Amino acid sequence: MNIKEDEKGNLILENGEVIPEEKRQKAEVYSRVVGYLRPVSQYNKGKQEEFKKRKMFNLSKEK
Repeated sequence: MNIKEDEKGNLILENGEVIPEEKRQKAEVYSRVVGYLRPVSQYNKGKQEEFKKRKMFNLSKEK
C-alpha cells in the first residue's frame, strides 16, 4: 500500500482518501529485549536509533 503524508500531517491513501491528522492514532511498537517485551517509546535515544536501523525479516513459509 502506498501512503503519503502532506505538509499538514494528513495521510493520503492510494485511492485518494484523505485521513486528517486529528483522526490518526499513534501505534505503540513493542520489541523483545532479553526475553521480555518493552515499548520502543521507553528506550533511550541511542537505543531508539539502533531500533530504526534494524532489518525486519518475514519467517513465514508462504511463497
